[in-house]
Amino acid sequence: MERLFITGIGTDVGKTFVSAILTEALQADYWKPVQAGLEPSTDAGTVRSLVQNPISHFFPERYRLLMPASPHAAAAAEGITIQLQDFALPATQNHLLVEGAGGLLVPLAPGLLIADLVKHLELAVVVVSRNYLGSINHTLLTLEALQARGIRVRGLVFNGEPNPATEEFISQHTGVPLMPRVRQEAAITAEVVGQYAQEFREWFGQAPLT
Repeated sequence: MERLFITGIGTDVGKTFVSAILTEALQADYWKPVQAGLEPSTDAGTVRSLVQNPISHFFPERYRLLMPASPHAAAAAEGITIQLQDFALPATQNHLLVEGAGGLLVPLAPGLLIADLVKHLELAVVVVSRNYLGSINHTLLTLEALQARGIRVRGLVFNGEPNPATEEFISQHTGVPLMPRVRQEAAITAEVVGQYAQEFREWFGQAPLT
């Protein structure tokens, strides 16, 4: 079974969109351990609205924090200190997608990062990258941080407007598996997610676990 943690190279790079695609592609269960900000919708609510298969189950968040901010700040505003021992993978016999909050080094609490949660849960990671000035640096730093912690990268997804030179450099420099690219879409709908899901389903069929 695939057990995957979805992270981005920063905020607003399309992590939730890609999470919906992967959930639909694998008909996987979905879990967002920490949600910071509940309006206008949570990430789990967005993914649920974009997934059409009848198999995926959506597990409740471990923490639902009101403030749309870094999780450590949102938790502190409510007098909460997030602790690593609070987290355990939901019990399921299905594939499982776990969506992070922001990037890999986002703090959950003093001395506790998203990367520590990934290591604790013993998950492989899908990294979502988006092309912008500085994205090469952000992508390489994310991948190096994963490598330094001994966390396996299942694949890298480029989302948004293509930049072949940037994407080729990152691919050649890192050697990480490239998953299907996600293009800039005028609207993100369940139908669009379903179309991409087929591409990713085929990729998983050709890219066995290593």
